Amino acid sequence: MPTTTWNRHHILSLADFTTTEYDTVLQTAASFQEVLSRRTKKVPTLQGQVVANLFFESSTRTRSSFELAAKRLSADTLNFAAATSSMTKGETILDTAKTYLAMGTDIMVVRHREAGVPNAIAAEMDRLGVKVSVLNAGDGQHEHPSQALLDLFTICTLIDPDHPRLELLKGKKIAIVGDILHSRVARSNIWSLIASGAEVHLAAPPTLLPKLFAEYILEEAGDRGQGAEGDKLLLASSISHPPSPSSHSPNQKLFLHWQLEPALQNADFVMTLRLQKERMTAHLLPSLREYHQLFGITRAKLQLCKPNVKVLHPGPVNRGVEISSDLMDDPEFSLIQSQVTSGVAVRMALLYLIGSGKV
Repeated sequence: MPTTTWNRHHILSLADFTTTEYDTVLQTAASFQEVLSRRTKKVPTLQGQVVANLFFESSTRTRSSFELAAKRLSADTLNFAAATSSMTKGETILDTAKTYLAMGTDIMVVRHREAGVPNAIAAEMDRLGVKVSVLNAGDGQHEHPSQALLDLFTICTLIDPDHPRLELLKGKKIAIVGDILHSRVARSNIWSLIASGAEVHLAAPPTLLPKLFAEYILEEAGDRGQGAEGDKLLLASSISHPPSPSSHSPNQKLFLHWQLEPALQNADFVMTLRLQKERMTAHLLPSLREYHQLFGITRAKLQLCKPNVKVLHPGPVNRGVEISSDLMDDPEFSLIQSQVTSGVAVRMALLYLIGSGKV
């Protein structure tokens, strides 16, 4: 395991992650990836600790991989389901969290449809003066740190399986395509990819990538201050034409497009996002068929990218909408199954890093 000291008690956002913290997560996950390749896939690292998965929102991949990650670390697990809990009788979220605290929980993995709930639980644990750590497993339209970290790990291990590290993505062009407005995954990935020095291109229809989103990112960047490499976050919008090399600062890292082609041009990686219809409060698209024609990722559209381009998707996938079904299942291009596999190792790393100081 990496010997770097880990000082972060909660993992709620990637907005203030440092380069050292990213590399520590990547190297720790690589160690656990090796453990998972053995015949005996369990280690006693968190033996005696209790990990409570407080999922107030439905999930398959995130919940299952956190549960498996905790069990691989020999922790005991408690799984919460809102539909069968005392919340149906009027119990509050914080009272639910304190109930699990009273049962001896050491780490709470929290997912909620409203932004800020993991932060509120973490603040309550800190107020009570207990050593319980909180890990954000996705909150509303805010962030999804573990998904962005497993995406980062998937890409970095593809480039260098033995020594994944943040600097491997410096100068790479990465396109994020789809429902960016409603995506917590996109927000977390923006922070991690910009910290790596990658050039990030966001592409979506104007209704799913409004100018207000750019203002939000710039405001967040202002609150964050300097980036991981000491550069301030710079952003430019490209409505119909890709920016020329002379039209932007060499420190510029984030670009917005309302057309797909400039985002895909010479891209090294393409991350497509699910249309989150459950979070849409208005008719933002004419039809799914038209969306696929304009922004769906297909083999033909990938011809704009570099020859060895790879495609990612955090799942679940609407086949034939965000990505063509044949492309999704093609191992030559698709990293989607690798992302799911990487999720267990990365979440083992996160639980280990915030939990190893408790024993």
